[in-house]
Amino acid sequence: MLKTYGFSIVFSVVCAFLGLWWGHHSGMGVFTALWLLLVLSILEVSLSFDNAVVNAAVLRTMTPFWQRMFLTVGILIAVFGMRLVFPIVIVAVITGMGSLDVVKLALDEPAAYGKVLNDAYPMIATFGGAFLFMVFLKFMLNPVRNIHWLKPVEVRFAKLGRLHGFAIFVALLVVTVTAMAVDKDLKYKVLLSGVVGIVLFVAIDLVDQLFAPGLKSRSGETAAAGSAVSAAGKMGFSAFLYLEVLDASFSFDGVVGAFAVSRDVVIIMLGLAIGAIFVRSITIDLVKRGVLQQYVYLEHGAHYAVGVLACIMFIGTQVHVPEVFTGLLGVAFIVAAYWSSIRDRKAG
Repeated sequence: MLKTYGFSIVFSVVCAFLGLWWGHHSGMGVFTALWLLLVLSILEVSLSFDNAVVNAAVLRTMTPFWQRMFLTVGILIAVFGMRLVFPIVIVAVITGMGSLDVVKLALDEPAAYGKVLNDAYPMIATFGGAFLFMVFLKFMLNPVRNIHWLKPVEVRFAKLGRLHGFAIFVALLVVTVTAMAVDKDLKYKVLLSGVVGIVLFVAIDLVDQLFAPGLKSRSGETAAAGSAVSAAGKMGFSAFLYLEVLDASFSFDGVVGAFAVSRDVVIIMLGLAIGAIFVRSITIDLVKRGVLQQYVYLEHGAHYAVGVLACIMFIGTQVHVPEVFTGLLGVAFIVAAYWSSIRDRKAG
């Protein structure tokens, strides 16, 4: 347990000390800073717990090299890229300001920085919602999956999965309806954001399919060792990209929603970083202990939570949905799937 969560604990302690120093330096107060860090980290974990389950389902199929890449380079991308750099890039693109000017704005005028980021939420949410919705549809429309949690619903979805392009059609329809519902000044931007989210998912899926056949010869036997390793590496790269975009999509709500907790960007970054690191550790723990094999419906519950989160992000382009509600709903699906898995094991 210490080996799995040790780095997260050390990292969290370092972030806590940085937060305490910043709280004292900025005049916020050390106790206020510590409390905000706790709230933000819990918010991030609750919003991304289903992300950990989905990540684990993909991570267990990857080679040890790409697993290490996800847990090292992936952490840097998740913590610093999505929680620090991405919001700055979004604000820079929207305002036309330089990156250094945006950083100065974030530190000197956090309310103005948060407002710009919040104004961009319809585009951010539609991109992330479209990608997550495709993740949900791919799982639900899988015609060869033989384990079903909510069988009446999932069997019907599986039949629809035999229709080629059905998932893309549904996702495009939802994105179009979302774009039609927003203000006319945002319609094109929202529509484009959603289409980009769908295209990115399809592109990564195509890369995965492109290299998958390389693992087997035409006769169905194992290919030559060098060829198999090469194909596995390429598939690992596509899976790595998939996980990073998936993590990014999950992080959007937390990054924007964090401004409802605090306007201090340093505290927000540190708090969300703590949560993101623990989500990574939870992912490792799930893979190492084979939790998904033991509790067969956990993956189902996580994908239902992903689908609900995607819908909430689409709805969020019109009305604000409290992050606490989103997080609790996701956890509720995970808990229900866990309980169903235990009941099924006892019955079997």
